[in-house]
Amino acid sequence: MNGNASPVPARLVLATISGVWLCYFLLVSLRGAVVGLELTTAMLSRRLVVTIAAMAITGLLWPLLRLLDHKSLWLKAALVLAAALPASLAIATINQWVFSDIESQVFSKIGEKEGISIRRDEAGNVLVDIPDESQPPSESQATVAIESGISDENRWRQVTDQALGRYVILLAWAALYLALANAQAARRAERREGEYRRAAKAAELLSLRYQVNPHFLFNTLNSLSALVMTGKTAAAEEMIQTLSTFYRRSLSPDPTGDVSLAEEIALQKLYLDIEAVRFPDRLRINIAVPDALCSAQVPGMILQPLIENSVKYGVAPSRQPVTLRIAARKDGEMLELIVSDDGKAKIKTESGCGIGLTNVRDRLAARFSDAAQLVTGPVGGGYRTVIRLPLAQNHG
Repeated sequence: MNGNASPVPARLVLATISGVWLCYFLLVSLRGAVVGLELTTAMLSRRLVVTIAAMAITGLLWPLLRLLDHKSLWLKAALVLAAALPASLAIATINQWVFSDIESQVFSKIGEKEGISIRRDEAGNVLVDIPDESQPPSESQATVAIESGISDENRWRQVTDQALGRYVILLAWAALYLALANAQAARRAERREGEYRRAAKAAELLSLRYQVNPHFLFNTLNSLSALVMTGKTAAAEEMIQTLSTFYRRSLSPDPTGDVSLAEEIALQKLYLDIEAVRFPDRLRINIAVPDALCSAQVPGMILQPLIENSVKYGVAPSRQPVTLRIAARKDGEMLELIVSDDGKAKIKTESGCGIGLTNVRDRLAARFSDAAQLVTGPVGGGYRTVIRLPLAQNHG
């Protein structure tokens, strides 16, 4: 990720700035409507100008906060507290300037409502003409000065009072921004952790997948050597051709990916063709996979260690024909893959099956966690292994 990228998207920052100040605009306007302030249109237009100016000034705080994106929260808080002071004073000053010409209009409206005349003289004093019914009509009013002009001290006090409210709003926006930035940072950290976990799992799956091929190749080369040494050159040649086809198909572009059950079965048929050269009179094969499950997705080469174990511990030691069965069935939302044989000479302990079952169990755990199972053991004089994994079909 680019180190210069903002932790919070620009459009979200602008949305928060607009949202905070529009909320201020609406609340102040609603308050004016409730208390019955006059000159509603004039007040709204001026308040809108102040609101837009406040949005612009708040936007200037964003680059300052970004300078401290990777700093401590305390440093960010200190910057916000310091930078919000001049910003709030600037907003209050703009507010004072924008509304400066409306005061006389407010006095006039109040006077009309009360039936009196209110105005300012050249010195800035507020003059109120009060009717006096005890005097003749020509002398029926008296002028009273009720307020002197606003001094610089009083004007600064008004700006300071207004700035305090804006300061709180700026702090509220900054707190919202920092909360969003922290949330974005947490999400990025979570995504990175997820990517690391996926990469580690992919590496684990890749290692386990390639653990299969050398093991199988070692056994096959031993068988090929035995054929050559006994003079069975035709059988050896056939095994070499089948082995070449097997490896060409098993070298998937994505060794950690899934394949259809039909592809997996076709690949295992090639393996069994190789073993049939070694045991032409002893190895019998029975495959029962419903057409509806041919598109089911399974980890590539997941059946090969199980079939290899059946050949090694069931067929090879036997002097009688041994039937090796491969079956698949649906059980609710699960897919069951069964590899069994009726060989009597099988070593009926899991430890006798070498790395084959361990490899399959580890691959299932890495790929499906606790959602998959491997159940194995003797049955009916032979041996059976069942893989249960979530059923997922590719309908593409």
